Amino acid sequence: MPFDTDRLPSWLVWQQRPFPDANLLLLPGRQPALVDSGFVGHAEETASWVRAHTASLSLVVNTHWHCDHVGGNALLQRNGAGIAASARDALAVARRDPGCCQMEYLDQPVPPYSVDELLDDGQVLLLGDTEWEVIRTPGHTPGHLALWHPDERLLAVGDALSDYDVGWVNLALDGPDATTTALDSVHHLIDLDPRVLLPAHGPIPADTGAALANAARRAQRLVDDPDGAVWYGARRVFAYALMIRDGIPTDAVEPYLHARAWLKDAAWLLRRSPESLATDLITTMLTAGSIVSRNGKLHAAAEHTPVPPSSLRQPPPSTWPAVDAAHLP
Repeated sequence: MPFDTDRLPSWLVWQQRPFPDANLLLLPGRQPALVDSGFVGHAEETASWVRAHTASLSLVVNTHWHCDHVGGNALLQRNGAGIAASARDALAVARRDPGCCQMEYLDQPVPPYSVDELLDDGQVLLLGDTEWEVIRTPGHTPGHLALWHPDERLLAVGDALSDYDVGWVNLALDGPDATTTALDSVHHLIDLDPRVLLPAHGPIPADTGAALANAARRAQRLVDDPDGAVWYGARRVFAYALMIRDGIPTDAVEPYLHARAWLKDAAWLLRRSPESLATDLITTMLTAGSIVSRNGKLHAAAEHTPVPPSSLRQPPPSTWPAVDAAHLP
């Protein structure tokens, strides 16, 4: 049974979006705010959707810095919105660190942006006409945040969990305890006893308690099976790569994978060669039906929206324009 949208307050606007975008949560009012901004290839659509629901936008709050959550930041910032993000993400963006947004590591495009407001655990934000509490939820990324509205018991969870899964965890970049950190974050969210979960991907769960219990089980499995956690991340990153590129020619897929830093790290953690891991990754995902071969290309099987190829051509963070004093966190 799908979620009954009548359970949502009238003062928020929600849009579920297929990959490669994150869902949109808009809080119109005194300080119109948007939670996450989607993929760069659909930034104009995001901006148009925002304009259809509010005359202005004061703030974009990023749950974390992956490309499907910050891709509209640059356009919305040029249009006058400020950007708020976790202190960890904000400082790296201000320094223009090469690792910003894991853009080069994951081979996922992000246009240059700056962060205007640093967020930390327990901070209270006025979003629209209502106050939301910032909740640190590291795991999927170290700087991941959730947003909590205690009066209505609404919880915007980003990629910490969804109706069908939990966020993948990067053991290579974030260390062997990253899965335990992610599990702790899930339990922290459970302890809040939310009435409604607002995930960044997929539908709003109809049964909040069941979704949280399922997320706890899935997160525990990642702790119990580190190799499985690595495989899970590799499958998710590869499927996303296929989505944003409208597939990759079959004869180019393995060379593409061999050149990826994330695959090399996964191979090291799994005590494999990158070449053998790439071959097995393709074979197992074809067998499972999560990718398909069609017209000489491999494609992701999950529903996704086409991306203009030109949007993939974004400069690396180390070459982004320097942050001026007005945008220093």
